[in-house]
Amino acid sequence: MFCYQCEQTARGQGCTVLGVCGKKPEVAALQDLLLYTLKGLTQVAVEAKKVGVQDEKLNIFTCEAIFALMTNVNFDPKALIVYIRKTVELRNVLAKKAKLAAECNLFALDCGATNLVLEESSEGLMAQAKRVGLKTESNVNEDILSLKSLLTYGIYGVASYTYHAYTLGKKDDKVFDFINEGLAATMDKSLGVNDLVGLALKCGEINIRAMELLDAGNTEAFGHPTPTKVPLGTKKGKAILVSGHDLKDLGELLKQTKDKGINVYTHGEMLPAHGYPKLKKYENLYGHYGGAWQNQQQEFSRFPGAILMTTNCIQKPLEYYKGNLFTSGPVGWPGVTHVSRSDFGVVIDKALELPGFVEDKSGKTVTVGFARNAVLSVAGAVVEAVQRGHIRHFFLVGGCDGAKPGRNYYTEFVEKAPKDTVILTLACGKFRFFDKDLGAIDGIPRLLDIGQCNDAYSAVKIVQALSGAFKLGINELPLSIILSWYEQKACAILLSLLHLGIKNIRLGPSLPAFITPNVLKVLIDTFNIMPIKTPEEDLKAILG
Repeated sequence: MFCYQCEQTARGQGCTVLGVCGKKPEVAALQDLLLYTLKGLTQVAVEAKKVGVQDEKLNIFTCEAIFALMTNVNFDPKALIVYIRKTVELRNVLAKKAKLAAECNLFALDCGATNLVLEESSEGLMAQAKRVGLKTESNVNEDILSLKSLLTYGIYGVASYTYHAYTLGKKDDKVFDFINEGLAATMDKSLGVNDLVGLALKCGEINIRAMELLDAGNTEAFGHPTPTKVPLGTKKGKAILVSGHDLKDLGELLKQTKDKGINVYTHGEMLPAHGYPKLKKYENLYGHYGGAWQNQQQEFSRFPGAILMTTNCIQKPLEYYKGNLFTSGPVGWPGVTHVSRSDFGVVIDKALELPGFVEDKSGKTVTVGFARNAVLSVAGAVVEAVQRGHIRHFFLVGGCDGAKPGRNYYTEFVEKAPKDTVILTLACGKFRFFDKDLGAIDGIPRLLDIGQCNDAYSAVKIVQALSGAFKLGINELPLSIILSWYEQKACAILLSLLHLGIKNIRLGPSLPAFITPNVLKVLIDTFNIMPIKTPEEDLKAILG
């Protein structure tokens, strides 16, 4: 196997024996095959559109199947084979419907085979194998491959946001069209560096639209988040823990557990759910349990109730709690029961069967709900605090968390940031410091939790609003962006920031393995993107 799509990839180069995420070589092979067949499907979709043939259901299937390829989403070989077979079936049906020759013989695959050596993917494997010291023979241009990987992983993020938005009734054909065109373009051997850089930045532009759709879906369904205190303790009684990102799943579960004597807790990226008015109206939505995704084995082992994992961030379940764990949406793990949001009956039954918490246990509280409406409602006070010299600088410190050493940087950065600075944060990277009391400046909390990684659109709107309020370009604002990355949504968000022309982004804890030195030079020369150093060095460089 060879996989280097996440930040924790082995030796910072690529997983070749077993995925650091727990992915087995057989699963990696099936994911490679699914990606390859999806590229074929998108090529057919692009050709079919030229003759006026489009299929919305096919497009959203493509998004769901791409979502299943993301890090820590689907490890179930049976589920992946179903995706592969359906991809080939839909490709052939669409080709016939559009009257494309020979059922579009671009990718005539036997989808019953799972150990195929495919021309394009094998070239990619060989190029990367050279980088880790294996002897191969290949004429692959590594910079072209690097940019195609960047584009592919950016599309992974766009597809995941698009899938989320679609389940909430939001869609845009322009987003579907780009996902098809962008993924199909990775098979075009005529594209050069400039072409692919342009497509990567286009991916960032489209991702903003996908996140806007998701934002609209969430806020129309559940209201705009408002600042809300969330208990980190536990309450006596039966319990269900919900992790992942899917607010719609949480809403349906709260509805189905109402008046059943079951307290519902959030975990990981579900923490911001407590800020949504139509979710927090449920009295059985109690509090938040645990921290970021990478701690789930320890935290799930201690949880005395049922556990629902939505969307992504699943780790290999320990036997101790595997029977209490359920998955939904594109998430899958062999031997774990998969459920539909239309009926969470088996999750509820398991919660009622398990002991739950035997006593109340108090703990800290944290405040969430500082999405764009909440922050912009005090924009005047923020501008005034800056003009008075009470706020010197804003730091957007957020992104993905992970287990790899080096992530304490983000904790130390926030702790050492001067008291006249404000920290904006989002995504699970905030769990490095989310429960710290940083105080306030003129009544404005120094730590503002914008939400999930899915809420990056709110961060974009806040930055743009500050730019307008101060009558300064984005890069002239007293604002610095310090990002942590782990998986492919982070790649899409980074491309969105680059599309907006934002410069001087600090990225860590390590740079992507799929970025070659030449591609990195392009990013540095164009955007001055830079790796993090130490908190002291970076703060000094930013603040002087």
